[in-house]
Amino acid sequence: GQLPTWLQGILLRNGPGMYTIGDTKYNHWFDGLALLHSFTFKNGEVYYRSKYLRSDTYNRNIEANRIVVSEFGTMAYPDPCKNIFAKAFSYLSHIIPEFTDNCLINIMKTGDDFYATSETNFIRKINPQTLETLEKVDYSKYVAVNVATSHPHYDSAGNVLNMGTSIVDKGKTKYILFKIPPSVPEKEKKKSCFKHLEVVCSIPSRSLLHPSYYHSFGITENYIIFIEQPFKLDIVKMATAYIRGVNWASCLVYHKEDKTWFHFVDKKTKKEVSTKFYTDAMVLFHHINAYEEDGHIIFDIIAYTDNSLYDMFYLKNLNKDFEENSKLTSVPTCKRFVVPLQYDKDAEVGSNLVRIPSSATAVKDEDGSIYCQPEILCEGIELPRINYDYNGKKYKYVFATKVQWSPVPAKIAKFNTETKEMLHWGEDHCWPSEPVFVPSPDAREEDDGIVLTCVVKSDPKEAPFLLVLDAKTFKELGRATVDVEMHLGLHGMFIPEKDLKTETE
Repeated sequence: GQLPTWLQGILLRNGPGMYTIGDTKYNHWFDGLALLHSFTFKNGEVYYRSKYLRSDTYNRNIEANRIVVSEFGTMAYPDPCKNIFAKAFSYLSHIIPEFTDNCLINIMKTGDDFYATSETNFIRKINPQTLETLEKVDYSKYVAVNVATSHPHYDSAGNVLNMGTSIVDKGKTKYILFKIPPSVPEKEKKKSCFKHLEVVCSIPSRSLLHPSYYHSFGITENYIIFIEQPFKLDIVKMATAYIRGVNWASCLVYHKEDKTWFHFVDKKTKKEVSTKFYTDAMVLFHHINAYEEDGHIIFDIIAYTDNSLYDMFYLKNLNKDFEENSKLTSVPTCKRFVVPLQYDKDAEVGSNLVRIPSSATAVKDEDGSIYCQPEILCEGIELPRINYDYNGKKYKYVFATKVQWSPVPAKIAKFNTETKEMLHWGEDHCWPSEPVFVPSPDAREEDDGIVLTCVVKSDPKEAPFLLVLDAKTFKELGRATVDVEMHLGLHGMFIPEKDLKTETE
């Protein structure tokens, strides 16, 4: 096929790539050593390259020829001396574990720089053109967080907004929202922008020892949306995981009898909205988008009724019959919540406070808190992406992988949140990755542009390819076949040519 002439830049993807080191194997798909891929578009041609992230974790494992650094689903025992003193000593040093810098989930842009990210306090700078691994940044040197999300947001000024959890710091556990500026003042050119990192606000955790797990958060023009879900980290279990010989994943517990709490932080005042909003128990990984309308915050997420998704990706379950045998016990559901920030304070108990046309409700309780029920937009999509120019604004389109009851993506979809219609692209034995939308330079409408996705064949003898779709019609414009073994990645980003430093810079 043909690529649009304006498509110039790099699609950068990240994900797990190596699962066996020497005689040792990781237990979980999300543990594999990070493998970066890039597709460079230049004058109608596509160039592919891939490279393992040379993290400290990678180097230590390769040097030892076995897994010596623990990952989320795999606890490593670097000390082969199993005598009682060594065990007691290593237990003490693992109370707050030394987390891995195997940054395998996403790519983040900060100013002119790019970083590979995961959910620990470490990120690794990379060169997007050569995929070379550069310095390691430890968030905890600049802000008191032990973990951070790999899905930051970017505002119009180029600031990065992200969230992390500060575990039992000065006797409190809290969620911290922080901002990284895109550049530093002229006279401090030697300093990194992390030195100017600013804490926007902190939200106390409802429980000291059971903070909520979260993978992303939402943002509108004036608010930041954080969902405190009853899928929680058990800190005591985590601190003793090493000595008990279990992995950290087993320290995540879903409390299905609990509520899910919504927090809204006003960006200007940096204060949380005082009304308590909640919904039923759910598990969510991905926010899609959010916006404000007539005194309401509207936000769309993909939610589950249980936490079975994580368990499916233990490597012992990933066998040749995985596609047929693995069925999600909870289908991913795209939910739209409509939350009235401005409402009649004298409204009757039990009355619905939503004043815009929607089947979503927000009902006042006797204690003044507000119980929210969503509108169901659709089911069976994951890894959602939007036209990021519409982030925090009223929007129509979601681009996502179609998963339905199986965790394996069989198709990619374009969903219209207004008409509820869905377009698909799919071929037999094809597993596409997260679709990335790239707007065309003269875009007038939200879906003027293309969608990029890497497609892996379920038959390892068949070559994977990069697929380019017209975002409006979802028709194929072209594909670039790559004769290498490629893995299904997790997340990535498109970097337009203008955002890439030239070699001399």
